[in-house]
Amino acid sequence: MLSLVLQLAVLGVALAAAALILISFVAFITATKMPHLRQYEEEKFFLNARGQKETLPSIWDSPTKQLSVVVPSYNEEKRLPVMMDEALGYLEERQKQDPTFTYEVIVVDDGSKDQTSKVAFKYCQKYGSDKVRVITLVKNRGKGGAIRMDQMAIACGSRAHLEKESIAQGI
Repeated sequence: MLSLVLQLAVLGVALAAAALILISFVAFITATKMPHLRQYEEEKFFLNARGQKETLPSIWDSPTKQLSVVVPSYNEEKRLPVMMDEALGYLEERQKQDPTFTYEVIVVDDGSKDQTSKVAFKYCQKYGSDKVRVITLVKNRGKGGAIRMDQMAIACGSRAHLEKESIAQGI
């Protein structure tokens, strides 16, 4: 009886291992390489608060901010102000409480057809291009493509990265 239980246990482990190998094989065969995203020349720059072109920093540069928030945006001219007012209000308050805290908000306009870039640029003018940058992509790449441009390291679609107190409360 003991040998039968042992044989069933060995058979179960062998089946589990075979299933794992099969799943790994199928995943390997069906996985596709991420497509290369073409970066247009004008996407390598952003306009500073004075309207002058500046080269975008690279992920390989030494960090200059404690927090970088990337906001992928597509046709968000109406919704962007609410998010930016709340997020920048929080970040400014946090910076007042801790003067060593540094941040930047990078709005990536993913080829919008509306005035998203202009709306975002107003925040750049108000807070300065050291705190708010606007990158305008030539063509729409989708949220993932907008985030991947310039190999940005942090991407946030919400305020989940902020402290517990900043979580939106239901009305």
